Amino acid sequence: MRKLVYVVLTSLAVALVGCVTINVYFPEAAAQKAADQFIGNVLNQTTPAAPAPKMPKPTAKDGGAQPSAMLLDLLLPAAHAAETPDIRIQTAATEAIRGRMQGRFQGALGELLDSGAVGFTRDGMVAMRDAAKVPLSQRAQANTTVADENRDRTALYREIANANNHPEWEAQIRATFAKSWIEKAHAGWYYQDASGAWQKK
Repeated sequence: MRKLVYVVLTSLAVALVGCVTINVYFPEAAAQKAADQFIGNVLNQTTPAAPAPKMPKPTAKDGGAQPSAMLLDLLLPAAHAAETPDIRIQTAATEAIRGRMQGRFQGALGELLDSGAVGFTRDGMVAMRDAAKVPLSQRAQANTTVADENRDRTALYREIANANNHPEWEAQIRATFAKSWIEKAHAGWYYQDASGAWQKK
């Protein structure tokens, strides 16, 4: 009998550990929504979205939770929270970055994108596409603008990952933002496709 109890408890422990592992994942849909909102604000395309509604918890009137589910909720509150994944994107650092980006898009970077000199890269950055479109006397400043933008983008992706206590998500956040930058690019702007070739929107 003791051996049976031991086997059951061991199986339960393995199952619980499995639940913890499964529920720590990158919330791709929530990240895409957050990226779209951030980039829309930078490009002045959207207004801040309202927070997503929370899913109601079952009540006794609805039949209540099963004892096993109650035990899991008690032992693993994070598992229940994972049902409605969210991602934190607004911090003091990201707001400062957003402000600097907006200024660049309304000024020098916007002009470089409009002229076709600069485009969005497939890895969530910007790059000089055709320096000949920039007068020689302005090229140093154009390169500085691109470098400043890329410095802020790198800091943004890292800050969002750290703000969500998952620094390992940085590459996935960068990829999510890369997709959104391209999707929200204005008509006439250039971007890199999956193979790295420049395309005009």
